[in-house]
Amino acid sequence: MESEMLQSPLLGLGEEDESDLTDWNLPLAFMKKRHCEKIEGSKSLAQSWRMKDRMKTVSVALVLCLNVGVDPPDVVKTTPCARLECWIDPLSMGPQKALETIGANLQKQYENWQPRARYKQSLDPTVDEVKKLCTSLRRNAKEERVLFHYNGHGVPRPTVNGEIWVFNKNYTQYIPLSIYDLQTWMGSPSIFVYDCSNAGLIVKSFKQFALQREQELEVAAINPNHPLAQMPLPPSMKNCIQLAACEANELLPMIPDLPADLFTSCLTTPIKIALRWFCMQKSVRLVPGVTLDLIEKIPGRLNDRRTPLGELNWIFTAITDTIAWNVLPRDLFQKLFRQDLLVASLFRNFLLAERIMRSYNCTPVSSPRLPPTYMHAMWQAWDLAVDICLSQLPTIIEEGTAFRHSPFFAEQLTAFQVWLTMGVENRNPPEQLPIVLQVLLSQVHRLRALDLLGRFLDLGPWAVSLALSVGIFPYVLKLLQSSARELRPLLVFIWAKILAVDSELVVALSHLVVQYESNFCTVALQFMEEEKNYPLPSPAATEGGSLTPVRDGPCTPRLRSVSSYGNIRAVTTARNLNKSLQNLSLNEESGSSVAFSPGNLSTSSSASSTLGSPENEEYILSFETIDKMRRVSSYSSLNSLIGVSFNSVYTQIWRVLLHLAADPYPDVSDLAMKVLNSIAYKATVNARPQRILDTSSLTQSAPASPTNKGMHIHQVGGSPPTTSTSSSSLTNDVTKQPVSRDIASARPANVGSVGVQYTPHSHQFPRTRKMFDKGPEQTTDDADDTVGHKSFISATVQTGFCDWSAKYFAQPVMKIPEEHDLESQIRKEREWRFLRNARVRKQAQKIIQKGISRLDDQIFLNRNPGVPSVVKFHPFTPCIAVADKDSICFWDWEKGEKLDYFHNGNPRYTRITAMEYLNGQDCSLLLTATDDGAIRVWKNFADLEKNPEMVTAWQGLSDMLPTTRGAGMVVDWEQETGLLMTSGDVRIIRIWDTDREMKVQDIPTGADSCVTSLSCDSHRSLIVAGLGDGSIRVFDRRMALSECRVMTYREHTAWVVKAYLQKHPEGNIMSVSVNGDVRFFDPRMPESMKVLQIVKGLTALDIHPQANLFACGSMNQFTAIYNGNGELINNIKYYDGFMGQRVGAISCLAFHPHWPHLAVGSNDYYISVYSVEKRIR
Repeated sequence: MESEMLQSPLLGLGEEDESDLTDWNLPLAFMKKRHCEKIEGSKSLAQSWRMKDRMKTVSVALVLCLNVGVDPPDVVKTTPCARLECWIDPLSMGPQKALETIGANLQKQYENWQPRARYKQSLDPTVDEVKKLCTSLRRNAKEERVLFHYNGHGVPRPTVNGEIWVFNKNYTQYIPLSIYDLQTWMGSPSIFVYDCSNAGLIVKSFKQFALQREQELEVAAINPNHPLAQMPLPPSMKNCIQLAACEANELLPMIPDLPADLFTSCLTTPIKIALRWFCMQKSVRLVPGVTLDLIEKIPGRLNDRRTPLGELNWIFTAITDTIAWNVLPRDLFQKLFRQDLLVASLFRNFLLAERIMRSYNCTPVSSPRLPPTYMHAMWQAWDLAVDICLSQLPTIIEEGTAFRHSPFFAEQLTAFQVWLTMGVENRNPPEQLPIVLQVLLSQVHRLRALDLLGRFLDLGPWAVSLALSVGIFPYVLKLLQSSARELRPLLVFIWAKILAVDSELVVALSHLVVQYESNFCTVALQFMEEEKNYPLPSPAATEGGSLTPVRDGPCTPRLRSVSSYGNIRAVTTARNLNKSLQNLSLNEESGSSVAFSPGNLSTSSSASSTLGSPENEEYILSFETIDKMRRVSSYSSLNSLIGVSFNSVYTQIWRVLLHLAADPYPDVSDLAMKVLNSIAYKATVNARPQRILDTSSLTQSAPASPTNKGMHIHQVGGSPPTTSTSSSSLTNDVTKQPVSRDIASARPANVGSVGVQYTPHSHQFPRTRKMFDKGPEQTTDDADDTVGHKSFISATVQTGFCDWSAKYFAQPVMKIPEEHDLESQIRKEREWRFLRNARVRKQAQKIIQKGISRLDDQIFLNRNPGVPSVVKFHPFTPCIAVADKDSICFWDWEKGEKLDYFHNGNPRYTRITAMEYLNGQDCSLLLTATDDGAIRVWKNFADLEKNPEMVTAWQGLSDMLPTTRGAGMVVDWEQETGLLMTSGDVRIIRIWDTDREMKVQDIPTGADSCVTSLSCDSHRSLIVAGLGDGSIRVFDRRMALSECRVMTYREHTAWVVKAYLQKHPEGNIMSVSVNGDVRFFDPRMPESMKVLQIVKGLTALDIHPQANLFACGSMNQFTAIYNGNGELINNIKYYDGFMGQRVGAISCLAFHPHWPHLAVGSNDYYISVYSVEKRIR
């Protein structure tokens, strides 16, 4: 679907604009999310679903004050009256037996909800018995919850003074029991259930006494002489929950068809009482044959969802959970419905009690108080489910027909699906969400439920948070154990969504074991040792600022001059090490900056002369040092390393880090420098003399195997330095200082040679240590030193990449991307750009078709901030990019305005040698290439609202050495394939795939000279390279490397300025050398077809891709424009205007890809644009 949208035609375009459709099909480079977004994770939402104080009700006190056969004096009962207690008629048996049976039944009813709790019955008790019971249960429960159930049907109503009633020993008197005392005995956390008339009075009294306790505690805290001050603090009553059967001024219902303990029945046997109440409503007449006796015969068990009774219980749980989640505040829902299983069950059943008892003018009360729920619409769904079930009962019982399962869950899933499909962005959460989670328990609906749940979670982090607050976690955790293969993709998606939003669920793993780190330290020491023996030329050997290649031997690669490193050096004490590392790439401090060659610091060959001596706390790991170690790693005989093999994983990682430290992308190089310096610091700190074991212990512990002969490295000559006692502190939070162009280079003074004996970090580990042991204790005599370096040692390198990658799953992924939405702003902007492109192509083609007789009308002239070295027209906007040595300036050639000017970020000793516009037809990026092989890609250039920003950068070519006499780096870009061809002062042509961001091919040029020009044709897979020796070489990248050079032309005898391959099936090759000979080749023929001779001493040349034109610039201060037949159209020697001055030596020039415009840059800093006569334009 996406590909169809991308290739869809522009709406409203005329036939003359249809050529623009190719723009829709061109791939975009470096425009994925990782290039356009800041690499950081999403802002984490506070997750309240995870209950940190999850509780369990471990003890239950059942206090029954029934006094069977004797009615309390303050209650006048009706005749007939409700008599059932726990579904038992107390008058059907002896009083004592009835009491015991009722108590046993109540315990069984509670055990259905919490079978593992400790139950204690107290039947018609005295005050002392209640006290003993409560204190005993609290003592055993400790910090867990205790339930106190009180049935006061046989005693007077609670008093306004906060008392309930029990009995004396002889049952001759009613004895008051203060709620204050009950609070003291029960403690907290507790839950209280009051089933008696005027029960709301108890709740009020409870709150008053709890407040009184708080005030007494506050007084005791202020006054040490207060009696309570010497006593242990009683627990707060804030965590206590209360459920009362009615308000303070209400009596319990006495309807004979209902049980006397209606409130208790609702809390402990909800399905039974709900069905009984349903049968007592008038609507039951619509269900023929259903009677109170029949509902007692409903088959099945409550915990078996396949049976009628179990399915009703399942539906009831889902409905009450849904009502509570939709009505209650989120924190209250979590506390009451997710913290404690028994409390959750009681509160679900409390919602039923409110519905039933309110129909009899009785209002149950809870603390904390719940909003009214008895009129919620979901109760109608419950009535329908009951109706459907009961309507089947007569035939099931009498005829034995099969039970038809309720359509309740399927219908609720459909409602949820409608919400997902038809809803709008800003809407209330779907009320069916708790039901969807309940459906996960059903194998029949599980697949559909998971699919809908995944679609809901895809709406964003808010949806994930809602699902977690409902209680999704235990459900999907349980489903991970499922063996059903069809569930796995859905579960993976759901878990990805959850983990992306709630990162605390991700188990943190330790990625670096101390033993591995010790091996890194050993490798670091060895590399630094090798670096000391690696020669560098003296700064005096080269002129200031010159870039002289050096060769010291057949195996030593060419090196950059030390004097050219003035802007990336670091000499610092340990206190400022991190600051120096932060400023390595571009900072040039003037004045007091000290520069030197690390290779000539001292005559010592120890690594401490690279990192500094522990004696004076100096540590130096500059860019030069790292660069030298990087070069050493490619050829050094490090296979002589003892303890760690040259090809070990540690050595390979160390090599990679060395290369990354020189990466052109600042974030990458900064992170690598931090890691390198951290390891280097540890390597040298752990090599201090005070940590050396004595000779005898080393001899005893080291085996006599030759593979361990070099476990410690000895310095030849010298003596160990004295121990330093200075402390140091390191910081990572350093702001990069601005670049200054002037710097005084000098060699360091008073750097002595110090001999140090090293004991590698790995010596401190016993040979029998376990793999994941924490390693030896780091003991040192210098406590201050250890504290000072703590921040440096423990500094963790974080990129944010993992968090950013996880953010993908926190965002909607099923939604159609905005760029594919035909009505989106992004889509409209693209359509406008493509219309503009079509207009530019059309108008430019009309001008070219008229014929070009002259090209000398100067339409733009301005002084560039630097000497132009590369110039490039944007293909469709009036913008021209002009690069000098290390910066890029953007000009509007129509208005004559400077749009932008910024530093490219390349080091001072390098220069920009090539530029290309990427995605010129759409969202343009600028690619720059420098003669050190680095490639940088920029966005937001020439943007008045945004600053230029580096999209990416990488080392396009390795082992390139900058030189003023080389070609630098040359590139050619194929927008159709996303391939970037790179070459230059190397012996290969390297092809990069920008979509996969990887090197795909290295084609050997087969020549000993540099590549000066590249041109490719994606349709024919041909690459044409012009070389410094005058040869033109043609490569077919589809063929094997040994056969891919299909043609070599050696007709030029001098440096090839330009080689151009025409972009059509029969396209020829056009090449020009500095001697002015222009040659045309057919790639199929071994010799040139045509030869033209133009002016000599060429410095720049370009060929117009549409018009039959080419232009050349000369050191002799003029530009000449020729047609394809070699006929001179015109020369440009002077700038326009009165007293127009002579143009400078031409440094660069370029044609516009479409317009007949020519941009010319000269050594006098001026950049000018020429076009055809105004009357033709």
